[in-house]
Amino acid sequence: MALEENTKRELIGNEGMVLLDMVRRLNRRGAIENLMKLISKTHAADMAWVFRHLSEDERSNVFNIIAQSEFVGEFLSELDESIMVELVSNLAPQYVADIIAGMPSDDAADLLEALPEEMAAEISENMAKKDREEVEELLQYDPESAGGIMSPDFMCLDEELTCGQAISSIQKRSEEKEMVFYLYITYGDNKLAGVVSLRELLMHPPERKLKNIMNPNVISVNTDTEQGEVAHVVSKYNILAVPVVDSNYNLVGIVTVDDIIDVIREEATEEFLQMAGAGKDREILLKSTRENAMLRAPWLFASWLGGIMAMFIIGAFEEELSKVLALASFIPVVMGMGGNIATQSSTIIVRGIATGRVNMNEFFRVVFKETRVGIILGVLYGTFLGIVASFGFAEPKLLGLVVGVSVFSSMVMAATVGSFIPLILKRFDIDAAVATGPFVTTSIDILGVLLYFSVAKIFLHL
Repeated sequence: MALEENTKRELIGNEGMVLLDMVRRLNRRGAIENLMKLISKTHAADMAWVFRHLSEDERSNVFNIIAQSEFVGEFLSELDESIMVELVSNLAPQYVADIIAGMPSDDAADLLEALPEEMAAEISENMAKKDREEVEELLQYDPESAGGIMSPDFMCLDEELTCGQAISSIQKRSEEKEMVFYLYITYGDNKLAGVVSLRELLMHPPERKLKNIMNPNVISVNTDTEQGEVAHVVSKYNILAVPVVDSNYNLVGIVTVDDIIDVIREEATEEFLQMAGAGKDREILLKSTRENAMLRAPWLFASWLGGIMAMFIIGAFEEELSKVLALASFIPVVMGMGGNIATQSSTIIVRGIATGRVNMNEFFRVVFKETRVGIILGVLYGTFLGIVASFGFAEPKLLGLVVGVSVFSSMVMAATVGSFIPLILKRFDIDAAVATGPFVTTSIDILGVLLYFSVAKIFLHL
């Protein structure tokens, strides 16, 4: 998405709700002219937020007005993917091709990537050759790689140019380029040689060559670098853009910080959904009831399976349970404490892996640290619950000890397993986020119940 000077005031706080109410009121009255004026003065991102909260009929009417404005392409790029696809599906291919012609190449590629293949091909046929070639070049890359999110509209200058020549070139070309704060210096067949900031350029005499003032230690990424790693690079080095090079070190594009913010938000959303066991579709709230249920059903299967297994384990100890009915009272506590600390440990480890704060070379140190945390918390809550059980139930006399030891053992085991599983998955290059949610908590519930009744059988001689 292009970084450009924003002449439209962005909404803050309750102003969004006021705008939503105004759009609805003007739409009901059929005040098309006033609605057009309001839309033209509103930031595309804010209009997309308003659009998300409109009914289907309201969306149809409002979009017919937006479609007549100059910023329809910017508006489409701000929309949720499912809403955007629905709108574009009802437009003529030639009209969509005209819209795409006015969009930044990376946004145009994202739009076509989201559309059904046949529709995207039909739109491409109606595009100008130059625009089509630019977009097709971006579409050849994985959409979640540096090549897939980069913009080909960047400012690069040959190292043999003087500062004066470079400034003249910038003045002529800067309007159509992104992030001119960084000027990438090339040599030969567009190979990346270095970088110089616009501020640095202006501080040198006009006759000095760029190769004598550039920083040759430029931070770059490859076209196939995973987008999460690109975000990590930008975050780590505090830069506004990072150049993208191909296998021959030719400069092919840049990834700007606004795209990186989108990547961070998308990946964080996916991780939260996976940790909650709700799949990884970022637009799950916009799905129909049936689609929502179908997306979540497979993930809940693990919980269902775990519940069935826990039921059989409890059934296997039916005789012991009938002798000491008080044991049943503490099953939810033992399972709950183990599940909670396992979720905490796995969430901390998954986030640590994502941010690079967990060193995979120190595998056992990381697991042992979480185990020690489990021991401390297990002693604390095991003691508290053991005292409660002792005062609450006179018989059997060792019930407090059984409950205390069970909670302690369950929490130590859960903290260890909760940190161990994400690290194992990461070691085998499997997304660590899938280890959390139903998978970890379900396994802990099964092990916790088994551990609880085993301890009871030993101490109470059942």
